Formats: sequence, structure tokens, C-alpha cells
Amino acid sequence: MNEEMKKLGGLFKSKRKELNLSLKEVENATSIRISHLESIEEGKDDKFLSPVYMLGFMRQYAAFLGLDGEKLIEENPEAMKLSQEKQDFAYGIGTLEMRGSMGGGVKWLPNLIWAVVTVVILAGAYYFAKYLGVI
Repeated sequence: MNEEMKKLGGLFKSKRKELNLSLKEVENATSIRISHLESIEEGKDDKFLSPVYMLGFMRQYAAFLGLDGEKLIEENPEAMKLSQEKQDFAYGIGTLEMRGSMGGGVKWLPNLIWAVVTVVILAGAYYFAKYLGVI
């Protein structure tokens, strides 16, 4: 959490209070969760997975409050950087495993079955046509 982010958060909070809006009203109007709105107003970045989310929420929140979000972001570039310890994000899974087929590596068997079925159908069609006298 940095000082610029706290300053911006204070600006958002004071503007919201000036407009006599509750966080619930802002949430309903912007579809930004209250926890994210609180994080923005408190100057915390621990609720955001990426700076992109934070930027988008701040732009949307600023526009709702009648502020120029682009100008705020341009004037405070340091506020848009997440804490360094937050940069490493794990999805909670280990290394992906390569799984073999259920047949234990017999990948040619389905193709062989389709080839045999095709030959049987063609042979049946040939003998049926010969039986009818078409050939």
C-alpha cells in the first residue's frame, strides 16, 4: 500500500460522501463489489489480482462520482502499481501433468477399428450391388 493510493482513496471517499452515497448504492450502480470499493477508498491493493482490475475499477468508480478517471491515473502512476509481494499469484494447482490415454498408449486401435468397419461396409455394398446386378 502506498501513499498515492491512500490519497486517491481519500479523494474517492470524500467525493462519495459529498454526494451522500453509501457503498451499497455505489455497488448497485457500478457492479463493483463493496470489498473492492473499500479497498480503493482505504488505499489497499490486496483485493486485486492484477493492476488491470484495479485500473478498471478506479476508472469506473471515478466516472460514477463525476471525476476524470484518466486524469487521476495519469497524475498518479505510482498508485497503480500493486505491492511487490502480490505479484506472485498461484492458482492453487501444481505443475500440469501429461496424461496418457486410458488404453496405455494404444492410440492406433480406434483408427484400426474404423478402417475395418469401413472396409466391411464397402465390401458389403459391393456384394449387394453385384447381387442386384448393378455391377
